[in-house]
Amino acid sequence: MLEVKNLVKRYGSKFAVNDISFTVERGEILGFLGPNGAGKSTTMNIITGYLSSTEGTVTIDGHEILEDPIAAKSHIGYLPEQPPLYMDMTVKEYLNFMYELKKVKLPRQKHIEEICKTVKIDHVYTRLIRNLSKGYKQRVGVAQALLGSPELLILDEPTVGLDPKQIIEIRNLIKELGKTHTVILSSHILPEVQAICERVIVINDGKIIADDTPDHLARSMSGESGLAVRLEGPVTTVHNALRALPNVHSCNPLGEREKGVFEYLVEPEAGADVRRDVFRLAKDNNWPILSMKSTEMTLEEIFLKLTSGEYVAPAKEAAAPAAEQKSNEGREE
Repeated sequence: MLEVKNLVKRYGSKFAVNDISFTVERGEILGFLGPNGAGKSTTMNIITGYLSSTEGTVTIDGHEILEDPIAAKSHIGYLPEQPPLYMDMTVKEYLNFMYELKKVKLPRQKHIEEICKTVKIDHVYTRLIRNLSKGYKQRVGVAQALLGSPELLILDEPTVGLDPKQIIEIRNLIKELGKTHTVILSSHILPEVQAICERVIVINDGKIIADDTPDHLARSMSGESGLAVRLEGPVTTVHNALRALPNVHSCNPLGEREKGVFEYLVEPEAGADVRRDVFRLAKDNNWPILSMKSTEMTLEEIFLKLTSGEYVAPAKEAAAPAAEQKSNEGREE
C-alpha cells in the first residue's frame, strides 16, 4: 500500500530525515513514534505530499507522490494534529465544502451520511463546529479524512487534548476504521499505540531505530523475560515445584505480599512459554493464583530506552550504518 524508500529531508547541512525506508501493507495499523524533533512529522508531511523530499521516493498504491501527486493523494485521508476546521461552518456545510474541495466522485448525500454514522456525528450534523466539544471536533476532522473513502488514513496525534472518555471513544473509532483501512497513527500516548497498533516504527534523529510488533520489541529488549507469579501456598514447597517445571531456567521467591501469599519470579528457558504449566501446577495442588504477569518491558519503557541511546541493535540490523554511509557517499558525489 505504501512504500517509503531512502527518504531524505535536508535543511542546509541538517538532516530532518536521514535515509529512512519502510513499507506498510494493506490493512495494517502502524504506530509511528518519536520524540519531538525526531523527524516524525516531517516524514508524515512528505508522505502526504505537503512537503517535498530532498531525496528518496514515496509510493502510494503504485503512484509516486511527486511524479503523480493527484493519483497518489486520492488514496490518502489525512488528519493533522490540528484538524483543519472552519469554526463558522456547520458540520454539514464543512463536510460538503471538503467534498467539493477533494473532488469526490461518490454520491454526495449517501457518502457523507455514511461517514457521519461511522464517526458518530450524525446527531450534531447541523450544529456550528465552534460549539462542539474537542472530542466532536476531532471526529469531524476524522470525517473529512474519510471523504472519498481513501485506502490509507494518516492520523497525527488524533487524541491530543482530549479527556479520558474522549480518548477511549477515538481509540475505539480508530480500531473500527482499521478493519477497512490501512492506518498510520502518530501518537505520544504510548499505551494507546500499544492497544491499537499491530506494528510500531520508532524514529529518532531522523533515522528509524526500531521496526517491529510491540510484543517482539518487548521480548527482544527485555532480555530474559519472565513471569511474576503470586501464589498462596507453603513457600518452600511452591518454590521447589516451580523450579522443577519443564523449561524453567530459574525461580526466585520475591517475598510475602499478603499473609500466606508469596511472589515468585519464574524465568523460562529461551523461547519457552511456561504459563500453562504454572497454572496446571497451581490447580493440581490447590494453590490459588492471585496474579500472574509478564516482566517484559512496556512500550513506554522501550521507547525511553530506544531514544536514550541505551539500546544496541541486534546483529541483523548491523548493516544499517554501512548502507547509510553508502547513501551519504552518493549524496556527496
